[in-house]
Amino acid sequence: MRPVRFGGSSRLDGATDFVALGDSLTEGVGDPVGDGAWRGWAALLAAGLGGGPVRFTNLAVSGSQTRDVLERQLPAALELRPGLVSVVVGVNDTLRCTFDIQAVAARLDQVYAALTEQGAVLLTACLPDPGTMLGLPGALAHPLARRQRAVNTVVHALSDRYGALHLHACAGDWVTDRALWSADRLHPGERGHRQLALRFHTLLAEHGLATGPAPSPEPEFPGPTRSASLRWLATAGTGWVARRCTDLLPQLLTLAADELRHRARGTSARLDLRTSAAVSAALAALSVSEQPDAA
Repeated sequence: MRPVRFGGSSRLDGATDFVALGDSLTEGVGDPVGDGAWRGWAALLAAGLGGGPVRFTNLAVSGSQTRDVLERQLPAALELRPGLVSVVVGVNDTLRCTFDIQAVAARLDQVYAALTEQGAVLLTACLPDPGTMLGLPGALAHPLARRQRAVNTVVHALSDRYGALHLHACAGDWVTDRALWSADRLHPGERGHRQLALRFHTLLAEHGLATGPAPSPEPEFPGPTRSASLRWLATAGTGWVARRCTDLLPQLLTLAADELRHRARGTSARLDLRTSAAVSAALAALSVSEQPDAA
């Protein structure tokens, strides 16, 4: 395993390039600013970094998986040579029938390595599982929760390996407070994005890496009315979820049936152990691949 290190300089002095990689969360979905544009937590954070001008580039794209970040967003980020970079991704991987925790771990390892080798300060976060946020029945929610826990465990381990500043955002009041979330129950609303920005700012400030004013927790724009939220959810929101989950549904039903069988037999713990073993194997494979004599 590589030694833990803290990328970048001890302070973000002068002009700073902040680049954000990820999916719809980082793109800003849920925090509209008019004309169909999104703002989001990363843009709010950029405004409070201080220490000189901040050049902010948001490369995040809705629907992105770890493969998209590695193959499309990372090359563009490396060209910009940012002093600060955020990588928050993984939920969309859990919503695909092709989910493979070993592949997720390998991709994130490559992304983190490339960015920190350039000297960037790396920001990461673990996230709540989509099944719980959507309020799915237990037999459907538990398989998704298991997948998200696996992704979060990998993110924790790799964040430690590369000396990233990691935000534990998979639980807590911000997850359970519905006032912080948009109508689709998967994306924060403006208040939620502001909470994320504020928490990342606090994390950076604790390390002397943010000297500007912290983002305000109070919204700038009025929240959508209940009727507007329901209308959005019935149209665009439903389409968004369908595009992300359609290929998962047949497999999810199979996973749910397996969940119910194990529950009836009192052997549900085996499913958790199976996931833990897969995560351990994924991280072990990365360590082996780093040996000088590895094939």
